[in-house]
Amino acid sequence: MGLWTIGAFAKASRLSPKALRLYDELGLLTPVRVDPVTGYRFYAPEQLEQARLVAWLRRLGMPLARIRHVRTLDAGAAALEVRAFWARVEADTAARRDLADFLVDHLSRKDSAMVTTPEPRELRYAALSDKGLVRAGNQDTAYAGARLLAVADGYGGGGAPASAAAVGVFKRLEADGVPVGGLLNVLEDTVAEAKRAVDGVAGEAGTTLTAMFWTGSRLALVHIGDSRAYLLRDGELFRITHDHTVVQAMVDEGRLSPEEADSHPQRSLLARALGRGADGTAELRLHEVRLGDRYLLCSDGLSAVVPEGEIHRVLSGAGEPGPTVRELVDLANGSGGPDNISCVVADVVESRRPG
Repeated sequence: MGLWTIGAFAKASRLSPKALRLYDELGLLTPVRVDPVTGYRFYAPEQLEQARLVAWLRRLGMPLARIRHVRTLDAGAAALEVRAFWARVEADTAARRDLADFLVDHLSRKDSAMVTTPEPRELRYAALSDKGLVRAGNQDTAYAGARLLAVADGYGGGGAPASAAAVGVFKRLEADGVPVGGLLNVLEDTVAEAKRAVDGVAGEAGTTLTAMFWTGSRLALVHIGDSRAYLLRDGELFRITHDHTVVQAMVDEGRLSPEEADSHPQRSLLARALGRGADGTAELRLHEVRLGDRYLLCSDGLSAVVPEGEIHRVLSGAGEPGPTVRELVDLANGSGGPDNISCVVADVVESRRPG
């Protein structure tokens, strides 16, 4: 079979001649011959499969530069690239969905008496931070108060002041109060202020931050990095944060299995953090609470060395938050204590205040 004209090839590939000319200019789909006089393009029949692949990838929303890369791969590697691209799209969509849910909830309740009138619930809490058995110092910061729970895991030479600075900015929310109608804006502004504070004290160092702010009826989550938040509800343990690490992104994209990620040498390499040059984009989310809920915030000094089943067992015990955080820290040290360990445990209980 001879060469096809651009018109015939456009019809067979279901691409317009205009699209074919654009893809030629971008180096995505080069014709096998161009008439030197008329400039007319001719294509070989065997280019049809590549043309259709380009068309489908464009419909998928893949950027042209990435399509150019996919076209250089064999079928198996190209399939992995498409899977990785779509996993990233789904992760981005999930993040936007969380923000949309936050906004819907925020706007629908903005003028509601349910928001402005506190329910008769409060937090019973404890925090503990330990340097572990290997590190010379402690770069973590853990805090628990009547309205704020926070864990920050500092890194680099100035990790300790970085984590303290980030948590310190959020502690001001307890003293200043937060207008419920402006909760989302206040949290976003506080994240930006925390980043500036970290930049000001830590040089090239930085920190993770996982914090929950108590509104009186809900907990607002702010999360950046690989510290974690868990919820124990009705006997089941749920992880309610997603690690912002390079390795977790590879798992999300299908490049690594969770088992491979556990032993990957770069499993602690952060994709997001508060610090110079880092992506400081925070996850913001609202959690409806129930009486009896138990929350755990922890640095990876606990979650990386203590199996989730053991964490579940300890949290499910009837102990008060104070003894519970001590038992969790002891578990991490019993597993070698290779890193600083910080834990915050908070229970949602009936308010003991009058009225």
